[in-house]
Amino acid sequence: MRRTALRASAAGFAATGIILGVAACGSSSSSSSSTDSGSAAAPTVLAAASLSKVFPKIDPAPHYSFGGSGALAMQIEQGAPADVFAAASAKQPVALLAKGLIGPPIKFATNRLVLVVPKGNPAHITTISDIAKPGVKLVICAASVPCGDYARSVFTNLGVTTAAMRNVVSEASDVTQVVAQVALGQADAGFVYITDADAANGRLTVISLPAAAKPATADYIAVVKAGAHQAGAADFVQEVMSPRGQATLRAAGFGAP
Repeated sequence: MRRTALRASAAGFAATGIILGVAACGSSSSSSSSTDSGSAAAPTVLAAASLSKVFPKIDPAPHYSFGGSGALAMQIEQGAPADVFAAASAKQPVALLAKGLIGPPIKFATNRLVLVVPKGNPAHITTISDIAKPGVKLVICAASVPCGDYARSVFTNLGVTTAAMRNVVSEASDVTQVVAQVALGQADAGFVYITDADAANGRLTVISLPAAAKPATADYIAVVKAGAHQAGAADFVQEVMSPRGQATLRAAGFGAP
């Protein structure tokens, strides 16, 4: 029954043509267990780094690998063992779907990009426009990572791309690296998701983006067609979409899909 519900959700995705979305994120970390509580073997889940704290709360059993969505998608293309792919944007799932590597992606959450500064804010950054000032040290994710693509969308929306990119001193491989660099004072400011900022234990100060600058951020999940544990993968996706899974995501700061 749970897999039937998954197929119904997937059909809804295809029927409504949710093929769009801007690019989105991820550091590598893992948590594993040999089997889940049911008869299906525990799946291997490749997921964006921004999901590293919440997915194990939804289900601790799967074998997790967290990282940048772009890097994880490349691993799937190269045949790395994977049963489920969860990305911080639609871009990577849509590309894998077009190549026949995953089933229809399902939107399971939304997030919010914010500007963060170190505790104490030594560079005295108070508004988004301050990132374009000469001398400001800015860190963002690489362009292949959703959080980096989203940051560049902010620059475009505000018309400050040239000045902002001139201030970029580091392009991280995932959002957790941006959090670490800003928290350690290696940069004056950086762009991360609100969920990562909230999980930084007070080491960062959040500056919200104006409505005109905000990119549409969303998370998608799909079953990998070549995965060895199709039943476990379908069950995991169903868990994420279940009322308990959605409530766990809301408690972690994610928005409704």
